[in-house]
Order: sequence, then structure tokens, then C-alpha cells
Amino acid sequence: MQSTKVNQLKKDVKLDNPILLVGLPGVGHVGKLVVDHIVETFEAEKLVEIFSPSFPPQVLVDEKSTVRLVSNSFYTCKAGNHDLLLLAGDQQSATTEGHYELCDLYLDIAEEYGVSKIYTLGGFPTGQLEHKDEVMGAVNNVGLVEDLEKHGVIFKENEPGGGIVGVSGLMLGLSQFRDIDAACLMGLTSGYMVDPKSAQSLIKVLSSMLEIEIDVNELEKRAREMEKIVANLMDQKQQQQQMLPDTTPDEDLRYIG
Repeated sequence: MQSTKVNQLKKDVKLDNPILLVGLPGVGHVGKLVVDHIVETFEAEKLVEIFSPSFPPQVLVDEKSTVRLVSNSFYTCKAGNHDLLLLAGDQQSATTEGHYELCDLYLDIAEEYGVSKIYTLGGFPTGQLEHKDEVMGAVNNVGLVEDLEKHGVIFKENEPGGGIVGVSGLMLGLSQFRDIDAACLMGLTSGYMVDPKSAQSLIKVLSSMLEIEIDVNELEKRAREMEKIVANLMDQKQQQQQMLPDTTPDEDLRYIG
């Protein structure tokens, strides 16, 4: 069976108590938008590339019609007083077994760089098109709650009710075995489309936590474009409700990524 390939691009890189931010594709692509934006804004340096048979059997095609295998990568940059390690990429695993194997690999790499804390970033699906500027949290150590609340993170008893699926949740559970504190930060999102506005909510919290300024102009442009789409969808929804007044509300979405 084909094995996961780890391509180390930079060797002998020393980081000072780095914080790991994880943002892979998931609900609303919220976490991915945030980490990709930080990588670009702070001109982060790519350290490691990961190619895995657990990813979907797919290549991506660029503007020159040239293909590349899907992959995930670790980057590093300095943001304020913090060294950041960033996990970004194209895909999460397509299998349950692959999720566990890859998350263990991600944590192995995090430990190699001396990561002191992990924040996984994702979206909390509300099923509602109206944006709500909130970030929900879940932790693997209750001692993290009070500090995160100071930065605007909201904790609700037994929420998310359906648990946290994928890398955003699994990294929290597995990092407990390595004595690494970890939290999942989830921007509220409809769950129906890419959500740069929810990504901005997450960036606001991260900016407060890390005491840094992150330019969000590009995300604001994308958010305005998405607002037009959402307005059209809401108009259509209102028209449908007027035609079908007895329709039941949308069911809760229970996947977090």
C-alpha cells in the first residue's frame, strides 16, 4: 500500500515555543480561510509538505494547465512576539483511519518543533444565512476556558451537540496523550457556502489572543461579494416561505470542520 510521504523543505529550523494554528478545509472553509490568510499576510515560510493516500485521489490544475498532487503543508512565521507554526492545505482525509494516522503525524511534527499550544480553527454550522459575529470554543483542558473567554470566545454547555468531526476535533483529543493544551475555535457560519465573514470573526479573536494586527482587507472584499449572494438567497427563501407558509425550519447541521 502507498504510504504517506513527508517532504521536509527546510532543515534545522528552530522555533521558540511556537503556537500551532490548524486550518484545513471544512464547514464554510472558515479555518482554511484564516490560516491561508495568515500565511499570505505574514509571508510564512513553507517547512514541510505532506502527500497521503488518505487524501482523495485528485490532482489540482493551475492556470497553465499543469497538475499537482493535493497536499497539506506546515509553514512558519513570526507574528508579534509569537513564533507560529501553521498547518494549511487542500484536503482532510477521506477515511476514518486516515484521519487518525494523519493527525498523529501532524502532532509528531508539532512536537518536533516544540509546539506549546494548539488552536484548531473551523466553522460551527447554524443553518441560518444571517451572519452572527460569534466564536464558539471547545478545549481539551478546562483551564483554558477562562483565558479564552477574555478574548471573546463563547462556551455553551454540551455544544457542539453532535461533537467535532475531522481534524479540528481529533487534534484536541489526541493532543491530550502528549500533554499539549489545545482548543478548537469555531466561527458561526451557515454551513452552506464559503464564509469569509466568519473567518473575520475568528481573526478578531486571534488578533486579541496573540496581540497582533492582521489586515483583513482581502477578506472584507470577499465578504462583500458573499453578502450579495446571501441577500439573493434570502430573497428567494422569503419568496418560498410566502408561497409555502407551513414549511418547517431548517434542521440543525451537525458537522464541524
